[in-house]
Amino acid sequence: MKANEIITKLQIKYTHEPEFVQACMEFFSSIAHIYDAHEEYQQANVLERMVVPDRIITFQVPWINDAGKVQVNTGYRVQFNNVLGPYKGGLRFHPSVNVSILKFLAFEQVFKNSLTTLPLGGGKGGADFDPKGKSKTEIMRFSQSFMLRIWSDLGQNIDVPAGDIGVGKQEIGFLYGMYKRLTREHVGVLTGKGIDWGGSRIRPEATGYGAIYFLERMLALQKDTITQKRIVVSGFGNVAWGVVKKAHELGALVIAISGPDGFIHAPNGLQQEHIDFMLELRSGNLDIIKPFADKFGFVFTPDKKPWSIPADIAMPCATQNEINEYDVNQLIENNYSYLVEGANMPCTQAAQEILKKSSIRYAPGKASNAGGVAVSGLEMTQNAVRYTWAAEGVDDKLRRIMAEIHDTCVLHGKISPQKIDYAAGANIASFVKIANAMCELGV
Repeated sequence: MKANEIITKLQIKYTHEPEFVQACMEFFSSIAHIYDAHEEYQQANVLERMVVPDRIITFQVPWINDAGKVQVNTGYRVQFNNVLGPYKGGLRFHPSVNVSILKFLAFEQVFKNSLTTLPLGGGKGGADFDPKGKSKTEIMRFSQSFMLRIWSDLGQNIDVPAGDIGVGKQEIGFLYGMYKRLTREHVGVLTGKGIDWGGSRIRPEATGYGAIYFLERMLALQKDTITQKRIVVSGFGNVAWGVVKKAHELGALVIAISGPDGFIHAPNGLQQEHIDFMLELRSGNLDIIKPFADKFGFVFTPDKKPWSIPADIAMPCATQNEINEYDVNQLIENNYSYLVEGANMPCTQAAQEILKKSSIRYAPGKASNAGGVAVSGLEMTQNAVRYTWAAEGVDDKLRRIMAEIHDTCVLHGKISPQKIDYAAGANIASFVKIANAMCELGV
């Protein structure tokens, strides 16, 4: 069966899962010609097998709120593909969580993880639970109930979750604490742990740091540097914080940043005191940006995205499909030169098509935001050898991994000396690696 036939079949079968179909379509657009040119891939039907998860686990998560009332949420774990190693991917606690979103995230994770060069498969999970407005005790009860229902499907050589939206160090602690009680083992089955109980240094910042390192490599290829570059960031979570922190350290100017309630404009760039307060707000699970604006007197624009601010580089770090056609056209009108994704698939399919035809150099999330899972893989290694590396050592390894990911994308996506299709490069490199492994391991 040729790629186009598989694509058509997938669109019909999964019309009720738009995010998953979108991720598959973006991927297929780059690799269809390679699949059709390799008889061994067709013989093993690797493409059709790639889009079907190994398993999807769905379960009830009952918990008791502070008023003593029983609440019920739905939990999921999508174990998508483990041909390269144990399933690896985050847990998301958010009301929007559903099978389509988790399948899209797990599908992307498979290829992202393969780009890191670490022996990791791909998965994703979570629940339609909203930790916002919940007490610490309620979050603990929910997290413990969640782990009680999924622990037997996890393991250091089977499936190793991490955090994602709504799942930070606090939630990881509650989840891991219950896992330890159930198994009587202290192994690296969750990453993003606290540094005193098995975590890795710079893990919270890793996705943001990695995105900046990828950007540095893109700039270097054009014989440019990040110094004094004006950057606009969307999102106010750990990824955005890592981006702002590392960008400031390297001499760039983050001149705008947004939260779900609007954005602030900082014409002279965010400084260290702003970055420190940003972390303080994040530690309190407060992701709105208005208090940030009020404290420092920044101009606050409510309920708007930040892409109207002229700058050099856009770094969307919030959530999927946050940048649409209108937003991309704003970036083009404001003469942006780069768009580097810190979030997972923050650009809609239509926005990606416009980007490909524009002069903006575009880095897809499966390449540019791989820093988080890369350091999670390094955390697993540290757990396995019962040792904790210094922050400088982890940071150095992260920088080298991101450089290798960038260079791999260039190798497979080079159109001309000045034109690199990073999205195609990431897709092709990861597809070939996984397809070859699937063929070699048999059906």
